[in-house]
Amino acid sequence: MAVFKNALVRKPCRNMVNGLTSAALGRPDYDKALAQHEAYVQALRSCGLDVTVLAEDETHADSVFIEDTAVLSEKVAVIARPGAPSRLGEEDDVAAALRSRYAQLESIAAPGTLEGGDVFRAGDRFFVGISGRTNPEGARQLGMILKKHGYSVTSVPLREVLHLKTGVAYLENNRLLACGEFLDQPLLSAFEIVPIAAAEAYAANSVWINGRVLVPSGFPQTKENLEALGYDTLPLDVSEFRKLDGGLSCLSLRF
Repeated sequence: MAVFKNALVRKPCRNMVNGLTSAALGRPDYDKALAQHEAYVQALRSCGLDVTVLAEDETHADSVFIEDTAVLSEKVAVIARPGAPSRLGEEDDVAAALRSRYAQLESIAAPGTLEGGDVFRAGDRFFVGISGRTNPEGARQLGMILKKHGYSVTSVPLREVLHLKTGVAYLENNRLLACGEFLDQPLLSAFEIVPIAAAEAYAANSVWINGRVLVPSGFPQTKENLEALGYDTLPLDVSEFRKLDGGLSCLSLRF
């Protein structure tokens, strides 16, 4: 079972209100987003993580979604290459922050694209979503890097969601919280699937951390189902980040 000790987050910038979105939920409230982000940081600390907060980056509206900039393991940190042109460059500060923590840093190179929101880990297995943000070449490069360090990599084609972790969350013990297209995905058939109803699909982006599960608030059935399975849940309001197609996992790199 994974044990997380650290998290890297980035403070929301004022320019976040102009971030990429397809959600049609209105313009984010910056002050409310700041308060939600601070509550998120405190939640990570309550799970036992040492949290490093990077300064805001006004040149990149979506930079608060730091998960997309890297894929981390115990043995190597892989610096991603965002698939949205406006997000290129977000990864530079993250690479600098990780350089003192990792003996080995490798990077995805053009023409590959890769965003961390398309990657989940289950033990020594990594699953990579092929999406509008992560292309086959980026997934191939990630696979080559991780295989050198003893990990296996499986690519999962996406049909509807933005990122792989938009629709799945690994809960340890071979359990996968999932909705929509992932309920019958053959590549995920080895997992025990904990299904989420379509009405609560946003809650699929939950985060297991050291025995607790961070869940977005407002999705009572998902919370109840997780608790029935023995999980300790911690609901968090991330409404302003949802307006930018973001969720709980997007806001941190955990390692």
